[in-house]
Amino acid sequence: MTDQNASHTSSGPGLSLHTRMLLGFIVGAGAGLLVNFFIGEAGWVDALIHYVTDPVGQLFLRLLFMLVIPLVFSALVLGVVEIGDAKSLGRIGGKTLVWILVVTAFAVLIGMVCVNVLQPGTGLSQDVGQSLLAAGSERAADVASKREGVSGIDILLNIVPKNPVAAAANGDLIAVMFFALMFGVAATVLQTDGTRSFVSTVQGIYDICLKLIGWVIELAPYAVAALLFSITAKLGVDVLVQLARYVGTVILALAIHFFVVFPILLKLFGGMSPRAFFRGAEPALLTAFSTSSSSATLPTTLKVTEEALGVPRRVARFVCTLGATANMNGTALFEGITVLFLAQFFGVDLSLFQQVMILVMCILGSIGAAGVPGGSLPVIAMILVMFKIPPEGIGLILGVDRLLDMCRTVVNVGGDMAGSVVIGRSEAAAEARAASRPG
Repeated sequence: MTDQNASHTSSGPGLSLHTRMLLGFIVGAGAGLLVNFFIGEAGWVDALIHYVTDPVGQLFLRLLFMLVIPLVFSALVLGVVEIGDAKSLGRIGGKTLVWILVVTAFAVLIGMVCVNVLQPGTGLSQDVGQSLLAAGSERAADVASKREGVSGIDILLNIVPKNPVAAAANGDLIAVMFFALMFGVAATVLQTDGTRSFVSTVQGIYDICLKLIGWVIELAPYAVAALLFSITAKLGVDVLVQLARYVGTVILALAIHFFVVFPILLKLFGGMSPRAFFRGAEPALLTAFSTSSSSATLPTTLKVTEEALGVPRRVARFVCTLGATANMNGTALFEGITVLFLAQFFGVDLSLFQQVMILVMCILGSIGAAGVPGGSLPVIAMILVMFKIPPEGIGLILGVDRLLDMCRTVVNVGGDMAGSVVIGRSEAAAEARAASRPG
């Protein structure tokens, strides 16, 4: 385990990978902020972003997304096969579902308490609000128009793909996961020479994906610097100032969940020091922040969870792969705060019962939200319409959505890894009890 981890975090002499990623993060964000503060909009800055930093960052994202579908399919099939019997599969699946529901409920509750206490929507003047709405009106209308495609029934039906190849081509991860789970269960039940040969092939696909991930991750420090420079150089500081209370509320709630709830759960149920967890998880968390995508981060998440956090492979494969789409603590928290913020801004009074309904909708909506940048916005639009809040209000937050997307993706990915640690320890204890029973 130690040798594997060493090979992952360093490349020959010099700095370890996570240190180089952290340096890339600091250099990219620092340079972008300096450009934004002191230079602002300039032709050469736009050219640098358009021809250099954006292409470097997008190339890295494309390389990661290229590996997501084969990795999701192979990891879930192997995870189910390695779990073995239906009883163990049901136990791990049940624990994963409980983790997702309970921890996501905690996240939304924290968000709703923060937004009710701090009241960020009442601190924004109508003039500023109207100017922000006008600036984001076109994209807000586009997001609002997509809400018809998001409903509870659709989310449930779309879990089962009509065409798994089309689902893979469209990047529909939930449908691909369902197909992979069914394949894994059938392969476990059959146990023929043919299925054993198939599982060996899938193992080969998984091993190839991991090798490719190792090569791609070596580019991460440069890609992180490029992505952060592009975002911070373009992010208008004036928008941040205007929406400071809203941004502050979201980041405070995310920080409470990430630095208070996760460490408590890790200590009580995972038997792991929070410091050791954050140190081991750092490469995946930095990748999550820079890419704003749980799906793009999944290759790094799996590698880090197995090698740096020491989670059993079968548990890591199952929990992290499902979690990349279904376990969205940060997204649910963000959705709850955004709905209440816009209700406050438009003067829509919501009863306690309505807020509880919003909490439930955010939990369910976060499971269906795509694990890609901005995937939660159509879900927010749907919830706004349900509670008679103008969905075009999304235009208020579009200027800062990218920054908050980066922050909430860190919480999403952290939740996947923390859940893997807790469930991994629980499974080890269950196996120890089973082994100690006589007969």
